[in-house]
Amino acid sequence: MPIETTASVIAEVPGDAELLAVPYASDLAPAVELHLPVPDLLAHYEAKGEAGEIVEVPVARAGGVGRVLLYGVGDGSPRALRRAAAALTRKVKGRDTLTVVTPEGDVAVFAEAALLAAYSFKIGAAGKKPVRALVFAGADEAAVRRAAGVAGAVALARDLANTPSSVKDPSWLAERAAETGVPVEVWDEERLRADGFGGILAVGKGSARPPRLIKLSYTPAEPAERHVVLVGKGITFDSGGLSLKPNENMKTQKTDMAGGAVVIAVLGALAALKAPVRVTGLVAAAENMPSGTAQRPSDVITPYGGRTVEVLNTDAEGRLVLADALAYADAVLDPDAVVDVATLTGAITVALGRHVGAVYSTDDVLAKELVEAGQAADDRLWRMPLIEDYAPALESSIADLANVEAGSRFGAGSITAALFLREFAGRRPWAHLDIAGVGRSTVDEGTLSKGATGFGVRVLLEWLTRG
Repeated sequence: MPIETTASVIAEVPGDAELLAVPYASDLAPAVELHLPVPDLLAHYEAKGEAGEIVEVPVARAGGVGRVLLYGVGDGSPRALRRAAAALTRKVKGRDTLTVVTPEGDVAVFAEAALLAAYSFKIGAAGKKPVRALVFAGADEAAVRRAAGVAGAVALARDLANTPSSVKDPSWLAERAAETGVPVEVWDEERLRADGFGGILAVGKGSARPPRLIKLSYTPAEPAERHVVLVGKGITFDSGGLSLKPNENMKTQKTDMAGGAVVIAVLGALAALKAPVRVTGLVAAAENMPSGTAQRPSDVITPYGGRTVEVLNTDAEGRLVLADALAYADAVLDPDAVVDVATLTGAITVALGRHVGAVYSTDDVLAKELVEAGQAADDRLWRMPLIEDYAPALESSIADLANVEAGSRFGAGSITAALFLREFAGRRPWAHLDIAGVGRSTVDEGTLSKGATGFGVRVLLEWLTRG
């Protein structure tokens, strides 16, 4: 279910708006003239002008009583504007329309946050629904249109990841990819076997619902100088396989395909945002289940390209399906850069928590571009090291590689997972986004709702649409 709240722009502030939001800064001066004792009201409520602060005032309207929301914007920075916008949207749940006098500063940032805070995912009877329409008075229409495009892509990624796994399987995910409007090609299990995608097949063979490789293609209107491949982990449910997870750990595993959801959502948004780069998306989709046909710890599999992998833990399955897609991208697609995104390791949550994602990269320029794009888009990234001293953790006595460390000599599970992926990415610029900590939210506040966050959509769209 996409964001139900619509966004539109009007030139002037209407005098009869039933619900009107007017910004004020730390000097407590409102942005427009109101027939209200604003200074006295703000003093009465001990307002400070902080971002997210809201003073609600009843006003006479033709035929009844309306409301004015005086909202603080703090220092007007992008972070402050996001906080202010999210607070406004949350304040007016259940209302039909909110007319917003936009503050000074980045209108796109403000509108995007307001729309993201309106997201909800509910199966069955719901409580108060989000405000149905946001009307931005005096805003730049192009900025609001971009904000709506980005927020819509984030909402799609959240929807895909929040959908229960009783509905969502690899073929369902392929069907949703086909709805994005870009060309889509799908490998079923027979074609996966014929083309040598041993990682995806091994992970998916324990499930009654077979795996898929999904390829999406975007080509800009003008000839593109660059070709980028995005690779997403699409594990539609992760039980851990025979290396079974505890019950509590399984409850969030419908979102283990959040990286694949990000790739689908990004590819679907590129045309509207006029991205100047050619982009191919690969989603390696499988359901990781225990059964009589499931892969076993100690099995040796052969991902795309021919290197062998000893599977020491079937719950380290994401790297196996990504290995197939990365090796295929390197050998067949010949991109200028490859970026994969995956809820890969719990270890990264220990390192960076739930508000900052990790980026590993073999290329300093690519890493810098992604970190800067994340800062601008509020999908914040921190570059993590690829420590060569930990590479022996991947050694196997019987195969080319092991999918996890056999003992606990090195630890650093997120780093060793990234080192494993690097083995399949080739020598071209490559980056890995580990979003296990930031891909799911445990709180319902600000621009986030409990469940999938869509983290990765904004940073990738910012990166891909820059000139």
